[in-house]
Amino acid sequence: MKCIITGGNVKALGKAVHSLSRIGDEVYIEPLKEGLSLRAVSASRSAYACFLFAPLFFQHYAPGESGPVRCKVFMKSFLAVFRSLSLLEKTVEKCIILLRFCDSRLCVQLHCKYGVVKTHDLSFQECESLQAVFETEQCTHTLRAPSRLLVDAAVHFPLTLAEVTMGASPGGKVTFRNYLEEETEAGQTMVTELCLSEDEFQVFRVKQETQITFCLKEFRGLLSFAESSNLPINIYFDIPGRPAIFVLEDPLLEVHLVLATLSEPDCHSSQMTNCTPKAVTPAYDFTNDDIDAYMIAMETTCAGVDGVRPSPSSILPIQHTNSDTRDLESDEGTVPGTPPPQKKFRSLFFGSVLNQSQTLLYAGSGQEVLAEDSEGES
Repeated sequence: MKCIITGGNVKALGKAVHSLSRIGDEVYIEPLKEGLSLRAVSASRSAYACFLFAPLFFQHYAPGESGPVRCKVFMKSFLAVFRSLSLLEKTVEKCIILLRFCDSRLCVQLHCKYGVVKTHDLSFQECESLQAVFETEQCTHTLRAPSRLLVDAAVHFPLTLAEVTMGASPGGKVTFRNYLEEETEAGQTMVTELCLSEDEFQVFRVKQETQITFCLKEFRGLLSFAESSNLPINIYFDIPGRPAIFVLEDPLLEVHLVLATLSEPDCHSSQMTNCTPKAVTPAYDFTNDDIDAYMIAMETTCAGVDGVRPSPSSILPIQHTNSDTRDLESDEGTVPGTPPPQKKFRSLFFGSVLNQSQTLLYAGSGQEVLAEDSEGES
C-alpha cells in the first residue's frame, strides 16, 4: 500500500489521528478500494470510531493487489508522527505512507520545506478487520447540527466531566447537562444545563421525549475534528442503553463515532422518560431487543500477543442469538475497576469470528465477567 497526501489534507489526517487517540490505544489501518480506513476502539469497548478517507483525498492512492491487508499500530507511536498540528500546516508539504507487509513496517515520510524529510518507521501487528455493523435508518431519533453549535455547547462543561446527558423532546427542545450520580447530593455539585431550540438544528426528528447519557471525552474528539473541517454532525439515537451514532459525511471522507449510552432501567430514574414496565421480561433482559443494527463485530485472531488470550475482565457476558451478533448486559455484581451498579453502560461488543471448534471452546468456558469503566481522562 502506498498513498501520498499533500497540502491541507496532511493536517486533516493529523486531526483524525488526534481524534482517534481519544478513543483507544491502538489504531487499526486497512487500505480498501473505497479508501484508507483508520479505526479505534476504547479499552472498555464502549466507544468505536472510524475515519474513511476516499481515494480523492490523496494525490496518489494504491491499496495494493496482494489481497486484504490489515494491521494495527500502537496509538502513541502513530500519534507522535502528527503530534504538532501547527508544524504540519506550516512546514509539511507532502506525506507519504508506505505499508511494507513483508517486514511488518509502516513507513510515514514527512517531506518538509527546504528539502527536509522526516521518516518514521513503525512496527505493526497483523490483525483481522475491525468492523462496526449498524443501520442509522433504524434509529428512532435524528438530529443534524452545525459543528460550531455543539462545540459552543460542550465548552461550558469542565474538562474533568466524564459523562453528559442529552435530552430531546418533540416540542423542539434539546438539552445538555452534566450527569449526576444518584448518591450525589444536589447541594455539593454544580449543575450545568444548556437548552437549544429546534431552529438551531438543520434536521430535527424526535418522536418522543428521550434522554441519553454518553462519555464526553470521545465526543469532544469528534467535535474538534468536525469544527476544523466545518462539517455538520448527524446524531442518531434511540432509547437509553442503545448506542448513539455520530456521523460526518463529505465527498473526501466519512466519519462514524459510536458511543455506548447509560442504561437506566429504573422507571423512577430522572434520566429516563416514558418507561413502561414489562409484565414478563425482567428489567435487564435485552434478549428481545432488535440490536443487530447496533452491535459491533470484530474479527480478531484467537490469541493476543505471545499467544495469550484476551483478558476476560474486558468482555461482558454473552447471550448468543441466531445471528453473528450477540446481545450483552452488565452483571449485577461489583468488581474493582468497574462502574458502580447504578452506572451501567451498554457496552459495544467486539467478538472474535472463530471457526466451529474455537467457538465451542470459548462458549464452554462459562466465565461471567464485566467490562471496565470508560476512561476518566479528559
